Amino acid sequence: MRVTWAILGAVGCSLVATAAQSRITSLDIRTVEPFADGAAWGDAGPYERVIGTASGELDPADPANSGITDLVLAPRNARGMVEYHTDLFMLRPKDPSRGSGTLLYEALNRGRKFLFNWVLDAPAQAAQAVNDPKTAADAGTGLVLRRGDTIVWSGWEADALRQQGGMAIDVPVATRNGNPIVETVRDELVSGTRGPTEAPFYLTFNSASLDQAGANLTLRRREADAPRDVPREAWAFAGPKQLRLLPAGAKPEPGSLYMFTYRATGPKVLGIGFAATRDVVAYLRGDAAGGANPAGGAIRHTVALGISQSGRFLRDFIHQGFNRDEAGHRVFDGVLSHIAGVGGVFLNARFGQPSRTNTQHEDHLYPENAFPFSAAAQHDPVTGESGALLRGDGFDPLLIETNTSTEYWQKGASLLTTDPLGRHDVVLPDTARAFLIASGFHYGRSGLTSDKGPCAYRRNTLNPGPALRALLVDLEDWVRDGRAPPDSRVPRLTDGTLVEAVDTGFPYIPGIPAAAAPNAIARFATYVDPHPEAGPQYRPLVPKVDADGDDLAGIRLPDVAAPRATRTGWNLYADPFPAGELCDREGSMIPFAATKADREARGDPRLSLAERYPAQADYVAAVSQAVDRLVAARLMLREDGDRSVAAARDAPGP
Repeated sequence: MRVTWAILGAVGCSLVATAAQSRITSLDIRTVEPFADGAAWGDAGPYERVIGTASGELDPADPANSGITDLVLAPRNARGMVEYHTDLFMLRPKDPSRGSGTLLYEALNRGRKFLFNWVLDAPAQAAQAVNDPKTAADAGTGLVLRRGDTIVWSGWEADALRQQGGMAIDVPVATRNGNPIVETVRDELVSGTRGPTEAPFYLTFNSASLDQAGANLTLRRREADAPRDVPREAWAFAGPKQLRLLPAGAKPEPGSLYMFTYRATGPKVLGIGFAATRDVVAYLRGDAAGGANPAGGAIRHTVALGISQSGRFLRDFIHQGFNRDEAGHRVFDGVLSHIAGVGGVFLNARFGQPSRTNTQHEDHLYPENAFPFSAAAQHDPVTGESGALLRGDGFDPLLIETNTSTEYWQKGASLLTTDPLGRHDVVLPDTARAFLIASGFHYGRSGLTSDKGPCAYRRNTLNPGPALRALLVDLEDWVRDGRAPPDSRVPRLTDGTLVEAVDTGFPYIPGIPAAAAPNAIARFATYVDPHPEAGPQYRPLVPKVDADGDDLAGIRLPDVAAPRATRTGWNLYADPFPAGELCDREGSMIPFAATKADREARGDPRLSLAERYPAQADYVAAVSQAVDRLVAARLMLREDGDRSVAAARDAPGP
């Protein structure tokens, strides 16, 4: 091991190291500075921010890298290796000996750090994230710091935005015999459903030509509609990665699906993101001599967290064999995947698009959902294949998967614990757990407001953070001490809590039509011009609900066990969007009437607040009972339970 240091001003240093096993060739540490002004976090004491770049190289001939698409077509250095450079950010105990010995790696979501806002209840800085944690407030509850974990992020998505503290990875472009690779790709372009109205549209790849003859634009209102050709005089290239509608100033139809097929060039070797994650973590959990390891050589256990897209990244990371490093060691000892459903990520492919996410309305026929779905070994009658998400090769992590009601409606989450046709429940291996956060929704986190956006109903505001914090502690205890977590809590066929959409038992509430069907998990033969295949179909099911419309099974947090509103994992689009279809990954919140007279005047069958909780003390008692049940089951931390009870005392009366 060769280590050199060079001073970079008052706050940084440059560290260069070689590591034959993990393939990390250098670490450029640009910043080492106190976190939260040097505040102490429990027994771990003060933390430091460590920011830099990790550089690595991959041998295309190594079997550990053979599954990376187009790695053999990437340019090589003088040693015959393929190089990459990835952003690195750490929060570490200043004194490694005071830490827990656990490395908590959060896989980034489109370059963003979700840990603090989505799990630890910190206020978001920008883009739904805390990308540049500096203050104690940025750490939210501070749970993982008080536990002494070393927290690590590194880039894995090559096209993630680096603005506002985002992180990415730099990977090479594949070529064939030194010539550019050009292939037909498709971009689905939708305006207003997942953000502001888009005009012009931005393309995923560089077009190989601005000649319209090699491209085609179609339009349809809904996924099932036949596409209509958009005349060539109604659109034009505004550059190699931009499309505009004509005449000048024309706006896209809100929510309609524009499908653009074109000849693209310059495919990046995106699958390197898996190997880079593997190698960064393998290096940091190692015992580098001479102080070369910024984790201090103190890491004994590793746990990974992924949320939504990054949860799907971790599912693929496991299944594609990257949890074994090149030296034959396990990379992650445990994985917590939140709101990933049964999907993977469209990454390890030529012209992959990892930021796509399949829903009923958009991105519906992009590669995401493919057998095997479950950690349990199964035979798939749809494809004729057999397998499991876990490989059974001795390198699988302990696995906890959490999903909300949304993932049952939009992401096929029932297939985690049923056979592919949804006919019977399956038993997960002892090394895996699955949990439904009852009546939760995909975007649930601290600080949300109940606005509608493009949806018909007010947004669900259920925060799953208390359950996630408890399960993260359970996972770390499982990894470190062998203490098994609570048993899975999911809806099941055997007890009638997992059903077809028409059988949920959702109450009739005037003016609130219920969702009619979940997103289909479709098979399709081609990515460029996909069409669902005939034959046996996967059968995603959804949770049955109680008389209020809240999920019966799963982890029923106090806002569900002692409700003041109906909360769902689905919402519906409203005009001018395609009304009646599932509204992206949103949920609904439908408040209860204040009094019996109010609800009867509305024709609302749900009990009013006054009928449920005649006095404030009744509501506090209901919340307290729910908290005690969850704490006893190790599904809520006592500190979070105390916060819930305090919030109930401060809640407005009926």
